[in-house]
Amino acid sequence: MKKLLENKLYRFITYAVLLYLLWLVVYEFWLHPLGFIDRAVIDNIIWISGGLIEFLGFELIGEFPFDEGIRTIGIDGTHGVWVGDPCNGITLFSLFMGFVLAYPGPIKSKLWFIPLGLILIHIINVVRVSALVLIVYYAPDTLEFNHTYTFTLIVYGFVFLLWWFWANKLAKE
Repeated sequence: MKKLLENKLYRFITYAVLLYLLWLVVYEFWLHPLGFIDRAVIDNIIWISGGLIEFLGFELIGEFPFDEGIRTIGIDGTHGVWVGDPCNGITLFSLFMGFVLAYPGPIKSKLWFIPLGLILIHIINVVRVSALVLIVYYAPDTLEFNHTYTFTLIVYGFVFLLWWFWANKLAKE
């Protein structure tokens, strides 16, 4: 076993899998049932997206954004979009952190790159939700395709670019 962990690839895979399993247990059995983290992230996405949509000159649907149970954001006259737990980016946060933590590199760089990456992932998620709100307004028949394919590719591609940047630029310092 010791010889296996001396291999950098096996060590990375082992750490990544263990970190993911730890996250999965903590999230599924403790954090998600409590709901406060999911709710806080969703409220923040709705609040920032709402500000962006209003900045663009649109009027939002109904009460905004912290009424009990409200997870919908949209432009007045549309049904808007519902932001569910799977869409809040928390899973991407954990995957990103797990990769950076498991991958070799200087601790100093990890201490600033992980928070920066989380903020950037959150920002791209806010842009995604805002774009989906605009899609519902301008081309509602394309919502499902864009939600399922376009933005999945964009967001996961962005996270992959962050990982690539870490592995190829910062981990070698």
